[in-house]
Order: sequence, then structure tokens, then C-alpha cells
Amino acid sequence: MTQILDNLVDLLSLEAIEENLFRGISQDLGFRQLYGGQVLGQALSAASQTVDPARHVHSMHGYFLRPGDASMPVVYQVDRVRDGGTFSTRRVTAIQKGQPIFALSTSFQTEEEGFHHHIPMPDVVGPENLPTDLELKQRSIAQFPERIRDKLLYPKPIEIRPVTQNDPYDPSVGEPIKYLWLRADGKLPDVPALHKYILAYASDFGFLTTSLLPHGRSVWQKDMQVATIDHSVWFHRDLRADEWLLYAIDSPWAGNGRGFVRGSIFNRDGQLVASATQEGLIRRREDWA
Repeated sequence: MTQILDNLVDLLSLEAIEENLFRGISQDLGFRQLYGGQVLGQALSAASQTVDPARHVHSMHGYFLRPGDASMPVVYQVDRVRDGGTFSTRRVTAIQKGQPIFALSTSFQTEEEGFHHHIPMPDVVGPENLPTDLELKQRSIAQFPERIRDKLLYPKPIEIRPVTQNDPYDPSVGEPIKYLWLRADGKLPDVPALHKYILAYASDFGFLTTSLLPHGRSVWQKDMQVATIDHSVWFHRDLRADEWLLYAIDSPWAGNGRGFVRGSIFNRDGQLVASATQEGLIRRREDWA
């Protein structure tokens, strides 16, 4: 594994400091504000550590309450809501400076047989010859303010290769559809739960900004405020987060200062491995100043 991916695996492991209480270190991706995917992955890890290993996470629903600080650890308090015959439910609160910054509800289920179907994978170009998001930023780095250039080129533990590309400083109006190939930047251990934590972490990259595409706007424009309100992921089957996954994203609606996006995540065999949704603020600052 690369060092930054190795750090991410350590970050998702968490320290048990008391019954139902865990602490996670934070990873600074170049910005002081905590990356939302970190608390998604860590909160899921905390919940999973209180559940019978025979039960696997199938859904998680989180609300971002306050901005997190990337320079500080996060404490996760788990409430063991219920353990039924086949399902277990957990609530997790992420805390910094004595205040909740994130709340998660998540459900686990034992394996069972049942009906099966899934939508087909979109027919898009493969990742092999596409540039990474860092390479794309390097090509246009002169457009960005000097004070944030180093932050933008800060390495990530997730390799992302966009199929759909748009100039962040001169965005064009387009359909509210985006395709990303993503995978962990290195080989991961054969621990199925870890691959789901990693996918939860990665599912926040490039998601909400899809709702800006029909309006020719970008998160990098100074008059824009873009922030996640809530985020949900459904896991449909085991997956490998260190192999290429296609993140097919669309935004069916925006209004009232909010954007809504949904994503389908496929492996290279065309199997739907997970689905995600997110809603967040997308508003011009002068609209509410």
C-alpha cells in the first residue's frame, strides 16, 4: 500500500477507549476542515465493532451536523439500538470539542437467499487510459489561487479517474450526470468489512457537485457555498475497494438552496455493489446574505 492508504487503513481501525466508545485519528487532505468521507468510514467502523461478525452492513444513513476539524481526533459513541433475529441496528454519534459533528444510523444483516436483480452498468470508457483527477488539476493549476494550489495537489488514498470532465473555473452547462472510476491507491488486506469502510470513505468524492452541472457553477467559485447535509449508502454485495469501481452519479433535482444526488457503484464485472444518495447546500452566498 502507499503510505497515505496505509494511514487510511489505520485511521479506519479506531481505538476502543471504553465499551461502545471509540477514538479515531484524523487525516488532513490539505484543508483544515475534515473530509466528510472520513467520519462516514470511521462511524461505520465503530458500529461494526459492536456487531456479530456474521452480520454485514447493508445500509448507513448519516447527517452532518457541524464542520469537523482535521487537526483533531474524533470520538465515536455507539448506541446498540437492537439485535433481532437477522438484523442489528446501531446509532453512532461523532464528537469533537464536546459537540456532535455527525450522526449515523446503520443496519446489519445475516446472509440469506432471496430474489435478485440489478440495473445494468452504463457503457462508458474504461479507466486505463484516463487521466487521474490530480493530473487534471496539475494541467490547470495556474487557474487556482496560489494559496490553495498545494492543497489541491495533496495526494489522496483514493485514485479517481473522471470520465466526465469540466473546467472548475469556467464550468460549462451540461446534463446533471457524472461518471468516475475510483479505487484505493494500493492493495488492501482481504477483510470484507474494511473494503466497505473504504467505499463509504470514497463515496463522498465528487458527489454533490454533480448537482451544479446544469447551472454551469463550480464549488471553486468564490460566491458559492457547497456543503453536505446528509449521506446514505446501501451495500448490496461484497466488493473490492482496491479494484476499479464505476461511480455513476446523477442529480434528478435541485431547489430551495439544496441539491440532491444519487449514485450507483459497479464493479468491473458489471455487478451493482452499492448505491448512494446525498443532499447538500448549493447556494450563492448573496442569495442568503
